[in-house]
Amino acid sequence: MRAKAPSAGSSRKPAASAGATRPAHVRLAPSETHEPPEPHEPLGPDDPLALPHNPYKGNRGLMRAWYALKNSYNGFRVAIREESAFRQELTLAAIMLPIAAFVPVEPASRALLIGTVLLVLIVELLNSSVETAIDRISLERHELSKRAKDLGSAAVTVALCACVATWGLILGPLVWHKLAG
Repeated sequence: MRAKAPSAGSSRKPAASAGATRPAHVRLAPSETHEPPEPHEPLGPDDPLALPHNPYKGNRGLMRAWYALKNSYNGFRVAIREESAFRQELTLAAIMLPIAAFVPVEPASRALLIGTVLLVLIVELLNSSVETAIDRISLERHELSKRAKDLGSAAVTVALCACVATWGLILGPLVWHKLAG
């Protein structure tokens, strides 16, 4: 059996290793070699791809968790102080979460009621962080900045619609039964 010659457009040679289990006409993919991969060293300080040292990343263990909690607390404070939409949604959450906790529904339905309210708050915080980062880069009007802010706003709208639909589907029949009762 003769090995096929490479096609005219191919510059690769067929596999020619002793004891190969592949037929001669089957070519190796670029990532398939018979040599073990070279071990790579972590990026050193002289490597051009290495990031500069970040003095804020020095904490490990419980101190890292403590500072993460502190940063989260600061983020909540900023969102409450600076973001009117977050304040409005937080006010609604303060009303809706106790209702979700005490309404007579199955545990899975209760989890959906609570989860969709928390989802709205999460997406609003992410939207606010995107808007803040864009404003930090530049306050001048730009099409890409507008697009990013509009996409964040659309994400909040989707979360709000999911919350309204979930609450309507779960609590709607209960309210209807009480009113018709």
